[in-house]
Amino acid sequence: MFWVRFRSSVVLIIVAVTTLILGGNVLFAAILAISLIGMMELYRTIKINKSLIGILGYGAAMVFDFLVLFKLEEYNMLFIIAFLLLLMLSYVFSYPKYRIEEVAVVFLGMFYVAVMLSFVYKVRMLTDGILLVWLIFIGAWGSDTCAYCVGMLMGRHKIFPKLSPKKSLEGCIGGVLGAALLGFLYAGIFKSSIEGVQNPPISYGIICGISSIISQLGDLAASAIKRNHDIKDYGTLIPGHGGILDRFDSIIFVAPVVYLLSEIL
Repeated sequence: MFWVRFRSSVVLIIVAVTTLILGGNVLFAAILAISLIGMMELYRTIKINKSLIGILGYGAAMVFDFLVLFKLEEYNMLFIIAFLLLLMLSYVFSYPKYRIEEVAVVFLGMFYVAVMLSFVYKVRMLTDGILLVWLIFIGAWGSDTCAYCVGMLMGRHKIFPKLSPKKSLEGCIGGVLGAALLGFLYAGIFKSSIEGVQNPPISYGIICGISSIISQLGDLAASAIKRNHDIKDYGTLIPGHGGILDRFDSIIFVAPVVYLLSEIL
C-alpha cells in the first residue's frame, strides 16, 4: 500500500507542478476537470450523480468557472439566483422524484467543490501568483504531512475520536507550526522575487499557519460527510488515496483563504 500511495503521490506532484507553472488555460482546464469529478463523487454519496439535478449542478459549475475565466464575476449573484431557481423548478416539475435534501446537496456541491476550487486559479492569476499559489499546497498538503509526522511521534490526546480517531492535538499543533515554518522558509528562498510585501517570510508564514488550521477543518468536514454516509473513500480514481475529494478536501478550503489573505497582507 505504501508504494501504491507513493507512486500516486509522485504522479500528483508532477501534474500539480506542471499545471501550476503553466497556469492560464491549462490550469483552468485542470481545475474544471477536478471540480466536475469532485462534484460527481459528492453527488454519488446520495445517488444523484446521474440525475437531472446532478447534471444541472455540473452545468452550473462549468458556467461559473467560465465567468471566472472571462472575468465576468459581476454576474455571479445573478447566476447563483438563476441556478437556484432552475433547481427549484426541476424539483417542482418532477415532484416527487427528488427530495429537497437532494436538491440542497446539488446546490451545496457546486459551491463546496467548484466555487472553492476556482480560487486556485484566481490565486495563480494574482500578481506574484506563480509564487503565491504554492502557499495553498504548503498550507494543505504540507500541513497534512507535518501533522501526520508529529502525530505519529508525539500524538497522545485525541480531539475528535468519533470523527477522526487518528487525529491528535499534538498532530494538529504540529501541522500549524510546520506549515508556518515551511511558509517562512519558502518566502526566505524566493524573497528577492516577491513584490508588494514588506516582510515576505512573516507574511507567508502567517498565511500558511492560518491555512493549516482551515485545512484541518476542511479535512474533518470531508470526514464527517463520509461518516454520515458510511463510506471510507469518495472514490478509487487515485490509487492509495481514494477519490478526488479525498485528496483535495483540504485544498478546497485553503484556496479561498490564501486568496483572501494574499489580498489583505
